Amino acid sequence: MTPARKKRLSLIVLMVIGVAVGVGFALQSLNENIMFFFSPADIQAGKAPANKDFRVGGVVVDGTVSRPGEGLTVEFDLTDNDSTVKVKYTGILPDLFREGQGIIANGRLNAQGDFIAQEVLAKHDENYMPPEVMEAMKKSGQAMPSMNRNGI
Repeated sequence: MTPARKKRLSLIVLMVIGVAVGVGFALQSLNENIMFFFSPADIQAGKAPANKDFRVGGVVVDGTVSRPGEGLTVEFDLTDNDSTVKVKYTGILPDLFREGQGIIANGRLNAQGDFIAQEVLAKHDENYMPPEVMEAMKKSGQAMPSMNRNGI
C-alpha cells in the first residue's frame, strides 16, 4: 500500500471512529433524559420506576384537591378510572388546572408511593384530553363519555 493510501485509510478510519463516538454520546444522552409515560394503573401494578423521573397522566378526581398548610403545596388524586395515585406538587399550578381536568405531571415516586410532581401540565380547553391519558383510559375500558375517539 502506498503512503498516500495509508494516509487516506487512516483518515477515513478516524472519521468513522469520530462519528461512532458522537452517535454513542447522543444515544447515551437521549437514554438518560428520556421520560416515559405511566398511567395510575401502571403505577399501582409496580411498572413505574422507583428512582427515575417519569410522567403520569389522568383526570384530577373531584373533591381531592387540597392545600395542606400554608404555601404553594397542593395535593390531589389522579385517576384513569381504573386506579388512583396521590400527587403532591409544590409550585404554581397552570391556570387551566381544575378538578375533572385531564393533566400530565412530571416527577417521581416517593417511598410512600405518592407521586412527587416537579411540573404539572394542563393545557387546552375542558374538552381536551392528552393523547397518553386518553389511551390509558381506553386500556382500562373507561373512556370519558363527553369525548370522541380523538379526545376532543
